[in-house]
Amino acid sequence: MSGTAVTREVKTHEELVDETIVKFYFITALVFLTTSMLAGLLVALQLIRHNPFSGIELFSTGRWRMVHTNAVAYGFLANGFLGCLHWAVPRLTLQPVASRKLSWFIYAAWQFVVGATAVGILFGEAQALEWGETPVWIDPLAQLGLLLVAINFMTPIARMKGPMYVSLWYFMAAFVWTFLTYAMGNFVPQYVATGTSAGAVGGLFIHDLVGLFVTPLGWGLMYYFVPILLKKPIWSHGLSLVGFWGLAFFYPLQGIHHFLYTPIPMFLQYGAVVSTIAVELVVTTVIINFIGTIWGNSGVVRTNLPIRWFYTGMIYYFLTCLQCAFQVTLTFQKIIHFTDWVVGHAHMVMFGVFSMWIMGIMTYLFPRMLRRDWASRSLCEWHYWLSTVGLFVMVADLTLLGLFQGWSWAALEPWDASVEFSHGFWVLRVIAGLAMFGGLLAFLTNIWLTFRAVPVTVPAQPGKLVPT
Repeated sequence: MSGTAVTREVKTHEELVDETIVKFYFITALVFLTTSMLAGLLVALQLIRHNPFSGIELFSTGRWRMVHTNAVAYGFLANGFLGCLHWAVPRLTLQPVASRKLSWFIYAAWQFVVGATAVGILFGEAQALEWGETPVWIDPLAQLGLLLVAINFMTPIARMKGPMYVSLWYFMAAFVWTFLTYAMGNFVPQYVATGTSAGAVGGLFIHDLVGLFVTPLGWGLMYYFVPILLKKPIWSHGLSLVGFWGLAFFYPLQGIHHFLYTPIPMFLQYGAVVSTIAVELVVTTVIINFIGTIWGNSGVVRTNLPIRWFYTGMIYYFLTCLQCAFQVTLTFQKIIHFTDWVVGHAHMVMFGVFSMWIMGIMTYLFPRMLRRDWASRSLCEWHYWLSTVGLFVMVADLTLLGLFQGWSWAALEPWDASVEFSHGFWVLRVIAGLAMFGGLLAFLTNIWLTFRAVPVTVPAQPGKLVPT
């Protein structure tokens, strides 16, 4: 075979990646993140007795809290991850997705699923399961969408030649695990299991949605983007596989730690506690791998904003899992269960980890796709610092409040006393949330200004956000 023929086997970036759909997924994800933050602000204001829609059931906490959580999980994170996958998978495999038409069909169908879920929740059709509130009639459509996603991305992976990079291991696992996890949470408790069995399955679903959907996708993307931005290989490929198999073995077992001291058999509760602590060791191996990768070049965190987002998220992930290892013990669970400690923990993992990773990827990819540098470096900094500081204040506030609430209840003090005591902490949460929302507005403004700027025709200079 001639050299020319061999060269033409390698497709161009334009042949591999449909940047338009990546941009559509990213913008849609940011729309849902905006919706989620506004919903969270509405709920937070109601808790401090400043309800702007008092007496209107449609705007009640019970409905908009579910909109808040679903918009993050299925609106922001799912769309963000799908956009990232449309960039990473074709470049890793040197093969395009199975069908670009199928990609656009999935995009439209998924927005319908998420939008219909929000409408269904607001009009009282929600199911009684955390992150499984999707109306019953939407579940088969969502399940079909997840199957089509797997087909669209597994096809280029099956067609690739040569060894498979660790990111693809995580992606393939996520496609299978997400499909099975969604079915477990939305069909088994509804049609198969009852009583405590349904509760156990629900507990597995709640946690496996984090551990088997967003976690493998998040880590897979980090294993792809971090070496690219640092311009060096991952520190240890073997250690990355240890993290993968540790995640696969331990994470599916820990979901029942949300249901300690329930009628669920104690051997399952003990197993959940042990596996949760084991996951912390698994996460530690992954963190060590990324620390080893940036070792000797840590100064890049100050100058490279995407890297700063990535490693901030990793710190939060380690802290989240460390916190989890303590809070799942039976003794500690007595104190923090049903308190705002759990709320702070959820915000730290969903925003502090995975949302920050997606923000870092967007910060890296938007200039590349728009063919111009960011219009304002200062707005990029404002986005990062308002988001990071706002989240830190919120998590610290809710964590401390959760301990106070737990001690108050353990002392058998009246419930309304703990509510009154919580008021000041909830006010601080509103302020922290406004800071995070301000960071998002800075990012959206920067995207708009960058879009309107004149495209550059030369590579960015060293130190700019757009890499050469």
